[in-house]
This record gives sequence, structure tokens and C-alpha cells, in this order.
Amino acid sequence: MPQRLHPAEGRSGRRRVTPQGVVVAVLTLALMAVGLVPAAAAFRSAPSPAASPSSATAEAAAEQTLTWTGNNSVTAYASAPTTAVAGATTIVFENSVATGNTSGMPHTLTFETSDPQYNSDVDVNITANPFDPNGGRYEVDVVLTPGVYRYYCAFPGHGSMTGLLVVTGGTEDTTPPEVSAQVTGDQNEDGDYIGSATVAVTATDAGSGVDTIEYEIDDLGFQPYTAPVVVDEIGDHSVQYRATDNAGNTSEVGSVQFTVAEPDPVDTTPPDISAAVAGEQDDEGNYVGSATVTVTATDAESGVASVEYALDSGAFQPYTAPVVVTALGAHTVRYRATDNQGNVAPVESVAFTVVEPEPDDTTPPEVSAAVAGDQNEDGEYVGSATVTITASDPGSGVQSIEYSLDGAAFTAYTAPVVVTAAADHTVQYRATDNEGNVSPVEAVQFTVVEPEPEDTTPPEVSAAVAGEQDDEGNYIASATVTITATDAESGVASITYALDGGAFQPYTAPVVVTALGDHTVQYRATDNAGNQAPIESVSFTVVEPEPDDTTPPDISAAVTGDQNEDGEYVGSATVTVTATDAGSGVASVEYNLNGAGFTAYTAPLVVTTFGEHTVQYRATDNEGNVAPVEAVQFTVVEPEPDDTTAPDVSAAVTGDQNEDGDYVGSATVTVTATDAESGVASVAYALDGGSFQPYTAPVVVTALGDHTVQYRATDNAGNTSPVESVTFTVVEPEPDDTTPPDISGAVTGDQNEDGEYVGSATVTITATDAGSGVASVEYNLDGAGFVAYTAPVVVSATGAHTVQFRATDNAGNVAPVESVAFTVVEPEPDDTTPPDVSAAVAGDQNEDGEYVSSATVTVTASDAESGVASIAYALDGGSFQPYTAPVVVTALGDHVVQYRATDNAGNTSPVESVAFTVVEPEPDDTTPPDVSAAVTGSQNPEGDYVGSATVTVTASDTGSGVASVEYNLDGAGFVTYTAPVVVSAVGDHVVQYRATDNAGNVAPVESVSFTVVAVEPDDTTPPVVSGVVSGEQNGAGDYIDSATVTVTATDAESGVASVVYSLDDGAFVPYTAPVVVGAVGEHTVRFRATDNAGNASDVGSVTFTVVERDGDACPDSDTRPTVVIGGLDSLVANVDTGDGCTINDLIDDEGDWASHGAFVRHVTAVATALVADGVITSRERGMLTRTAAQSDVGTTPPAAPAAAPAAASEMSIEEALAYHANHH
Repeated sequence: MPQRLHPAEGRSGRRRVTPQGVVVAVLTLALMAVGLVPAAAAFRSAPSPAASPSSATAEAAAEQTLTWTGNNSVTAYASAPTTAVAGATTIVFENSVATGNTSGMPHTLTFETSDPQYNSDVDVNITANPFDPNGGRYEVDVVLTPGVYRYYCAFPGHGSMTGLLVVTGGTEDTTPPEVSAQVTGDQNEDGDYIGSATVAVTATDAGSGVDTIEYEIDDLGFQPYTAPVVVDEIGDHSVQYRATDNAGNTSEVGSVQFTVAEPDPVDTTPPDISAAVAGEQDDEGNYVGSATVTVTATDAESGVASVEYALDSGAFQPYTAPVVVTALGAHTVRYRATDNQGNVAPVESVAFTVVEPEPDDTTPPEVSAAVAGDQNEDGEYVGSATVTITASDPGSGVQSIEYSLDGAAFTAYTAPVVVTAAADHTVQYRATDNEGNVSPVEAVQFTVVEPEPEDTTPPEVSAAVAGEQDDEGNYIASATVTITATDAESGVASITYALDGGAFQPYTAPVVVTALGDHTVQYRATDNAGNQAPIESVSFTVVEPEPDDTTPPDISAAVTGDQNEDGEYVGSATVTVTATDAGSGVASVEYNLNGAGFTAYTAPLVVTTFGEHTVQYRATDNEGNVAPVEAVQFTVVEPEPDDTTAPDVSAAVTGDQNEDGDYVGSATVTVTATDAESGVASVAYALDGGSFQPYTAPVVVTALGDHTVQYRATDNAGNTSPVESVTFTVVEPEPDDTTPPDISGAVTGDQNEDGEYVGSATVTITATDAGSGVASVEYNLDGAGFVAYTAPVVVSATGAHTVQFRATDNAGNVAPVESVAFTVVEPEPDDTTPPDVSAAVAGDQNEDGEYVSSATVTVTASDAESGVASIAYALDGGSFQPYTAPVVVTALGDHVVQYRATDNAGNTSPVESVAFTVVEPEPDDTTPPDVSAAVTGSQNPEGDYVGSATVTVTASDTGSGVASVEYNLDGAGFVTYTAPVVVSAVGDHVVQYRATDNAGNVAPVESVSFTVVAVEPDDTTPPVVSGVVSGEQNGAGDYIDSATVTVTATDAESGVASVVYSLDDGAFVPYTAPVVVGAVGEHTVRFRATDNAGNASDVGSVTFTVVERDGDACPDSDTRPTVVIGGLDSLVANVDTGDGCTINDLIDDEGDWASHGAFVRHVTAVATALVADGVITSRERGMLTRTAAQSDVGTTPPAAPAAAPAAASEMSIEEALAYHANHH
């Protein structure tokens, strides 16, 4: 008959194993091993009355409660019911101190299921003792049917503890069961199930209970349903189903339809995995105090199922969060990952060293100050001076900076100090680091003076004409006009000039006039205050130079035209001859095509005849000087077919943009056209709807407003592209930039342990300016003077160096000079030390340490001097070959891998080796995971969840491990389960769930049903809140080492909104998890709750005392690294199980054992208890029991056999307790 545990009866979390705790578990498991307790006994826990919800709020309320109790008697239960009525029933079994059991004796309550003269539809088997985790009290919900049930205690010697329960009556059941079916499986995009579909049929009957369920596939006839039905035949399917209750009522037939499709290929690629080490590092790369290793795994196909790591030589364990390593010394973290198809990535590793932190910082910060501002000729600051203070501390860091102006009290420095008062000033400054070290007080002195009166006087300006003159004062060939302006007040801002009545233009350099004739140059100047000098002028005449030319002209020729890939000219080639003569001028140019004779050159020569050609050319000047004959050669070939494709054309807008994408001040439009056939002939553009004009250079648009530039291109075949356009906006620029650039310098290179740079150091300077942009960067090496910085500065001279640096922006603002200091030393002598090399073998191992199916050998080499050049390996005596990746060995048998490494200096390490064995794999895991679900939340009296319900799904697999968990909410389709599912939609809900292990086994689909209702209005009742203290207690009721306070709040109307608690009169803080109190002494925890309507409960409290644990239970603990049994090494790590006792202490192979079998059963019981408490794995349990069986412990009878019973099968409960207590 289906049974329902109360929500509080779920699995408990992991706890520490203590010798006392092991005794109780070992006793039960040892008795099971020798037949004193049925192996099928089901341990179930129940909350204490104060902590369990009332039966009225249970999901299916029980109609009656039947209670059995036990005491010290082995002849009868202390109390037991004899009659009941049919229907839903809660069975309570309590064997506790409260019911009279003071000896700690366990009892069971077991219902008979195999005798046909008794009802067999209730399968209850509960074992309880006063000292188990639940204090000996358990509950279970069942449905009783009319008839007689027999119950009894299953422990041998308790045979008279038996009785009969007579069940009569009950309301007549005329309602058939409710039955439903859910189809699950991996679905494709069309909703078809890939490979197979699983149909799970669920039936419930609130009356007499469900008797049978039947189903039929594709109309092939009904048959009994006992487990979810897997349909793997490809095609469309229909499954019909029905259920019958114990009163004979049969439900209507329901059905589900679905399609099974072929599966996709299986994922055979392991995950990608990497690890990174983080933490504070010293100069040698060691981690100071601790290092954190973060492992990352990805799998693009089936997804990552698990990640594991092993620290140093420890065993692999699940990776759930970054691993923090604090132990000082060198460490290696190995890691691997498995995907949901069971593919395991090769083991990789990272190595690092953790060192002690440096001693406390006792050095004060270094602090400096710089004064900036507009200075006059005497170095005084005009109008104001700005003092910038800079502090640095390489130890604990700078905490604060303070300054004092002209003897005033020191105040915090948060920004540069601007001083405007006209007078002499002194600014003192100091800095404090985070360790409290204060730097000596330093000071800067300066003077601020009033600015000069407003300038109203224009500049003084003059001009001078220079050049070679003839006797009449005329300038021969050219004249140079130099204009000079001065302004003693605000300074000269600009000079302009105009030549021969033309427009004024900026004067930036002397003006050279070469045109023959009379000339007049006008000029004027403007100062920084806007005063403009009156226009002045200078006049002069330029005449021709005297002839005396004996130099022939300079002459050159260029061949142009459309060329193919071989450099040949397609269709035609144009030869352009250019001649110049600086003396008398060119008189004539001639050319000779293919030896036909020289003829006058008057225009570019177009050659269209196909073939190879030579054009000779020469020139003669007006003095008769003839240039030497020169020549060009080229080939003309036939053109390709006609080009009918227009050019490709595009445009890009560039310029300084603001945050809105507008161009500040101006925008430049660059048009680009290409034509792969005849070539681009012309590009044209039109601005803001104007007419098209030739495009010869980027178009600069300065007018403020929105603009559109249209553009098109035409190729040499006459094809014109469609008109395209770009749109943009030009806005006014921001105000002038007055802030200097930010600048920094960094020194890089190979450093020794003292931080000195070996061989050379590279100084990289970086400057940024958010305003006008950086114009220039300069540096000064060792005081040699500032020079332009264009690339990182490499300093190779040995010795101490200082590099100063500064930057100027495009607005002329100069950053204060900063500097970096460093030392360059000679490199170390040649490397004569071979590399360090090691190898690690990884793979899936069996209990004997052999590698299953394959082993992967990873060779690692390091060389701190010249570096590793190569690694080589040899397998099983074969020749050495290059090692480029981990070596995977799959051949079954014993293997030896030799390895060596060579560094870049040619040093080769000695040959080393690793040995291992590869064996066949164990049979595949064919058992699916165990999976369960629990629904939690605030419930009303009808059991509905108020506001929301949370569904928590739990899965476990002792074989290959759980790969994935999925759930399906209200038939929406299965999705991956990663966290508890919160359902807040009002209405009835069904959550189906299933799990898949790493071997691909899928658990049958199960489900939970529940109802979510809206929060009731006008809730004025506060929540009900209570607190329970738990933990290990001594005889006085005090809690040993720590106590855990669990606060529970319920609200049947609006639901609980929050819970808060206060420890020992402290402030109330949110309660999110049980509160663990470890401080020794008396404590009071107060608590209260508030519901979603704002009603707060009265403050409740619990008071308790925490005491220290008595002395170490195993003061002379056996701390060998592995568990050794009778001299045989089990290879299981000998870990601490709690209270200072290791696994070796608990096994006690040196005790006086009555027989070898008794010792093996003892080891089996201890190992089983350690597995149950999470100390070891099931695999390690097998390694322990096999080693115990192979040992000779107990084969020689002890000198005093009375110290322990001869055989566990003859032990009484009292003898077994005493025996195990004496040994632990």
C-alpha cells in the first residue's frame, strides 16, 4: 500500500562521525550482518511534537492516529491499539526514554505481509531506539482496509512482542480512482520523443485505495501496470489506461498520444576544462597568505555533469566553489570534468606556492608637491597658483594626505589646492599610510601676484625685404619679405599679410615672391587682448636673372593606362614626357616611337598598337643644351570584354563626435569608389541638395546643422553607380580645454629577485586627454634633456636610471613632470642545469589502483633559467619520441613510460619513469538514479499552499552518479532542474520529475500534485512561531560544543513574510537558516515572525547551555596516512571521523577478536556506518572489507576469549552494546 512520509521525514544532511555515533550505527549494521535485524527494515524519522505541523495541514489528512510504544521489556509493547476503523491512518511508533526505555534497547514495529490469513496491504517496518537521531519517535501515513493485521518485533528474543489489529467499518467507497498519465523523455523541436518515450500512470483513491492500474499500447489489449512503460519503437503511439480501487470501482479509460523519433548521434567529446590561480603575489610569483584556484569547465554537446579536483596527493573530490589553499609550501591542484554522456576530460593541473605574508609595513609614504599656474618673468604666479600633492606607498597603501596653508591647521587634501591671495605662501604637506606611518612634513613656497592691467596698446609691427639685388635695387628672380611684431603686454596673437591687393592671410613664415614685376605687401598684427595694429606696407620690384645657362633640361617619362596582373597595358598606353630647366627654360621636347625617328612632343603620346614598344625622348633648353636620350619600354595587349558594371561607391563621415553622435565643429566626408573592370573615371558629390560637383578630396563641412551628402561614381566604360547618401549633424564645439593630459609610465622587462631589470628595461609612457587630445609626449633619460617620445624607450646600460616624462595637449596644456626610477643589471651566466621533469598518470581506477580501459600519462617539465625546449617519452621500452600531448595508453596489461626533457641551453634531464596497469572496465551501470520531490510553503487548513509552493527535487545514484535532473510543470515539457521550483500561479498543479545518471539510465517519471491559492484578504492574525534547540547533549541536557536553534513559523492566511531572531539580547536580524551557537555558556535566542499582511507575532524564546566537549576520545590516535588492516594497506585515506578518532582507531585491528569472521563483520559494520555519515565512499567501503577479509586478524584466538563473545550470532543486545563500547 503506498505510504506517505511527513515533510519533516526527509533525509538528514551530512554530519561529523563521532565514536559514540558510530557505535549505534555499527551495532544495528552488525546485527543486520549476522541476521539479528531484517535487512529490509526501513528507518524513518519523525519531528518532535513541538516541531511537526498538525495533521490538519498535511497533504492528505489522516482520519485517525494509532500509537505503539516500547520500554525496557522484551515481552510486550508498552502500549498498542487493538481496533481501528478503515481509512486514512497515522501510525506513531515511539521507543524512547519518555515511554520507559532507559536501557537504549532497540525495538521494531513490523506488519506481517506474507501470511495469507492476515491483511497484507500495509508494509511497515520501523526500527527505533531512544538514542537515535529522532529520539526513538517515528510516524508513517497508511490506509487501513477492513480485516485483521498482525504486527510484531523483528529482533530475535523479542518473539512475544506481537499482537493483532482488527479493522472494521469505514464509509462505503463508490467513487472510482482518479487516474492520469504523463509522457516524458528527450524531445526534439517538433515535440517528438527521441529514441524512446516513458509513460508514467498515476492513480489516487481517497476512499478504499487503489487496487490495480492497467494500460494498453496501440490497442493491443490491457495489461497490469507496475512501473512506467518505456516505448522505443519508432512511430506514432497511443497509450490507454484505467484504475480500479479496493471497492471495485473502475475509472474511465484515459489516453495519451505521442511520436517516437530516431535519436541523434551520441556525444563522445569530453568537456573543455581550465583552472586559474588568483591571490596576492610577491615579486617571485608566490601567493602571499593564500591562493584561490578556480576551475572552469564547458561542454557544448551534452553539458558538464561534474567537476572534481585533488589537492597535492589527496583524493579527487567534487568541485563546487573556488578552492582556497592557505597551507604554506608548494602545491599542485589536479582537476578533471565529466559531461552528461560520461566523457571524462584528461586530468590537468596547476602548480603554485603559498608563502607567509611580508612583515608589517613600518615605512611612511613618499609624498611630493608641484605648483602650477601662469608665471611672469620673475617666476611669480599671476592671479593664482595650484598646488598638487602626490603620495605613494608600496607597502600598505596611502590612507590620507593633509596640507597646511601659510601655517594654518592641517586639513584633508582631496583635490589640488588653488591659492588666489596675492602674497608669499608656504604649503606644508604630509601623508599617512594604512598602517599609520606618517611621512615627515615637507613644504613648497611660491608667490602669487596681481595680474597686469588690461592691455589696450596694439603690437608694434615692421617688415624687411631681402634677396639678391641689382644695381637699381631690384630683386633678381625673387624677394623674401620678413614681418616682425612685438607686444610687451599681452603678447602677439597673430600676424596677417596681403600681396598686391589680395586678401589678408595668416603669416607663418617669410613670404617669398618670385613673380616678375612691381609688388606691394601689406601687413598687420593683433595681440592677445584683441588690439590690432594699423596696416603698413612695403614695396619692391622683382626682375629676371641674367642668362648663362649651360645645363641641359631634366627630363622624365611616365607610362599610364589600365594594367592587367602582368603589368601589361590593356587597350592603350599613354606616355607623358616632362621636362624642366631652371636656367633658360625648355625650348623643345622630342620623342622616337619604336625607332621611327625623333619628332616634336606636344602632347601625351597614346599608343594603341598591340605588342611591345620602346619610346625614346630628349629635350633642348633655350640655350641649346640637349639632354641625354632616355627611354621607356612597355607592352600593349587587347582589352577584356566591355565593362557594364557600375563602380562600387561608399562614404564615411569622420570627425570629433559628442555623446549624441553629432560632429563637433566640423565633419569630414570621405567618398571611396572601386571598379574591378575598366577602373573609376570620376567621383561626384552634392551637399544638401546642391548640384553635383567633382570629388577630388575629402569634403569638410563646418556649417552648423543637419546635412546630407549625395555621391556617385562613373567608370572608364561610362557606367554610373546609383546615387547614395550619408546624413549627419554638425554642432558647436565645447568651450576651450584648460586641463592638461593624464600621463603615466610603466617599466617592463625580465626582473631578478631584487626587482632589478636583467639586460634591459623598457619604459612605456601613456598619455590621455579627454578634452582637446594629446599633442605630444616627451621624456628625459637620466637628465639628458627632454626629447619627443614616439615609441617605448629601451634602456640597456647597466646602473640606476630615472626617466622623467610630460605631455602636452592640443590646447597647449602641459602635464606636470613625473618620473620612474629603476636599475638595469647584467644577465646571469649560462644555464647548465637540466629541466625538472615529472609525470602523472590519470584515469578511472578500480579498487586495486589499476586503470580501467585506459590511462593518461601527463609529463610536465619546467626550467627556471633558459626554459624547456623539448620533452620526449618512450612506452614499454620503445624508442623515445617527442611528447606533444598527454599519452593515452589503452592496451591491457602492465606498462612503463620513460621520459626526459631538454632545455634551450641543451641540458637534458636524467631519464625517469612511471609504471601502471590497464585492465578491462567493469560491467556498465544499468540502474537508474533514485529521485524524490518535496513540496514546501505556507499552507491553509485544507492543505493548499498560500501564495506559492516550492518543489525541491533530490536525486542520488550510487553507480555512475547523477548526470541531470529534469522536471515538467503542468505538462509544459521537461526542462533542466537547477534549483527549487517556485510555483505562484493560483490553481492545481502537477510537477513531474526524473533523473538520468552518467551511464544514461533514466529513472521512471514520478510526480507531486498540489494546489496554490491566493492570499486571503484582511488577515489580522499574526503567525504562529516556535523554536527548537538540537545538538549533541550530555546527561545534564547541556549541548556539547554547539547547539542549533531551528525557528519555524506558519501563517494559515496570508503566509509568513519574514522571521527574525536575536541572540543573547543582541539586535534582531533576519532568520534564513538554523542558528548554530558555539560559544560556551548559557544563551537565550528570541524570535518573532511577520506575515504578508504585516501582522507580527509576540516574541518567543528558548534558553539553553553550551559546554565544552570532554577530552579527546582517542588521545593516542593512529594517524598513519592510509588505513592499514593487519599489516595490509587498504589504500583508503585514514581521515579523522570526529572527536580525534581516525578510521584506524575505529577498526581496532590490534584488539582481541574472537574469530576472523567476527572481525570482518565488525569492519563491514564500521565501513557501512562511515558511508552513511559521508566520511567514505561506497567504493572505499569495499576496499576496507576486502582488505579485512584478506588479513589474518582474528585467526589466532585471544589469550582471554571471555573479553568478547565467540560469535556475533550468540550476542544479546546488551552484550553487543558493551562489546562495541569497549572497542570504541
